[in-house]
Amino acid sequence: MISKNQLAESELAITAEKNKVAGVKQQIAGADTQIAQTLIEIAGDKQIAKLGRLRKGAFVQTTSFIRYSGAGSWVLSNAGKIQNFFLQRFNRPLPVAVFGQGAIHDRWRLDHRNAMDISLNPDGAEGQALMEFLRANGIPFSAFRGAIPGVATGPHIHIGLPSHRY
Repeated sequence: MISKNQLAESELAITAEKNKVAGVKQQIAGADTQIAQTLIEIAGDKQIAKLGRLRKGAFVQTTSFIRYSGAGSWVLSNAGKIQNFFLQRFNRPLPVAVFGQGAIHDRWRLDHRNAMDISLNPDGAEGQALMEFLRANGIPFSAFRGAIPGVATGPHIHIGLPSHRY
């Protein structure tokens, strides 16, 4: 028979080892997530790279994004036209997430100086209406249905020419 002190010490040792195992499992899960995100980024980069530069007025739709190359020129100073449309149509301000270059664009080495990101899901009613307006006015955009590491933080509509590395 063992003493109560020995039993308590053994139980503490077991608990400590279980905590170590849980920590390792958490590290493995984190590594798995990083691997998955890297694979998604590679796939997204390949998909975007395949497009290259689109001819004027071209429209491309994939499972993860939509791109319209625009039929005319675009400058960020034309944003008021889009903001007015949205305000009149939905009676609320256009949900601009980033106007021009932001910290995330610097970190991902994207040129976003002549663009803005709109916090709308492209599959929602407001996102669909905005994209229809942009196409009708020849304004280039890229719409992302979800996060693509290194490309998009989540669902949004990027107004302007693509700021990606391609």
